[in-house]
Formats: sequence, structure tokens, C-alpha cells
Amino acid sequence: MPLDITFTLTDSDLAHFQGLVDKAREDAGKAHSRADIEQQARSLIDEARTGELPEFIAARVEQLDIVLSMINDDEWQLSDEEIDAVLNALAYFSEADDIIPDDIPGLGFLDDAIYVEIVLKELANEIGLYREFCKFRATEEARREQRGEDIKVGREEWLADKRAALHAKMRKRRRQGGAYMRLF
Repeated sequence: MPLDITFTLTDSDLAHFQGLVDKAREDAGKAHSRADIEQQARSLIDEARTGELPEFIAARVEQLDIVLSMINDDEWQLSDEEIDAVLNALAYFSEADDIIPDDIPGLGFLDDAIYVEIVLKELANEIGLYREFCKFRATEEARREQRGEDIKVGREEWLADKRAALHAKMRKRRRQGGAYMRLF
């Protein structure tokens, strides 16, 4: 029989958790390269997909895939500063000995699942606009293919306008919003 458990992290809870995460991220960021950080996040996603993690954790961890796609999509063209900010957030997942050590059966990834929720909340604007960009790109490719056009011809031009509009919206929202984790 399934059991729903909900809890609310207050501002002081979030500040406390953020302090612990900042320390772990700082340690991980010093010890790991961009490739290491991405690989650790990928490994965590793979564990979630192979069923090695409890379902309530796996469902959250799998959502990191969109974040990795977003920073590695050459056509989305995030700035180096934006990519570094996201990698800084992902660095937490590079530490096996984080708040709850990952080798504790059943619960070792609980802090990771909580942190995924926080990261996704912080990046909701960016992720939403990236998804809009991906949908536009796929729709435009399909439309052009249907008309018998080569999707590579003028591609950067038709992507550039949409990307510029979405990036402007993303950065404006970021400036207006209160930074949850101070990523940007």
C-alpha cells in the first residue's frame, strides 16, 4: 500500500540545508572537473533508471536529465557563467559523503532527492524556457521537412530569433526573482 509523506522546508530549514549543500558543493567543486561533475550526475540518473534507487528518490533524480541536456545543448547556447552556475549546483551530487552518505541503504540518496527538488525549483524558469526552445526546434524541423526543405539551411538564423527571445525572458525573470540558491 503506497504512503504519501509530505513535509515543508521553512526558510530557516532551507537556509540550514543550503549551508550544508554550499559546503559540500565547495568541496566537490574544488575536487572535480566539469566532466567529473556531469559524469556523477549521469551515474546517479543511470542508477535511478536501473531501479537501484528507491522509486521516490529515482523519480526525482531522473529529472536531472533535462538540466544536463540544457547545459550541453550547443544550440541553446547558455553563457559560460550560466553553465558554471548549473555545474556548481550539480557538484553536490559528486560527493558520496554528502549530508547523508550515499552508501546507507534506502536512505543514502534522500538528501540528493531533496536537493534535486531545490535545484529544479531554482531552475524552473530556465528549464521551462529550454523546453519551449526544444519544442519550437522540433516543430520547426518537422515543418521544414514536411515542406521538403533542408533543415540545416538557415538553421542558425531561425533558431537565433527564438533563442534570443527566450534568453531575454529567462534573464529578465532571473533578475526579478529572488534567488533561491543564489545560482546566478
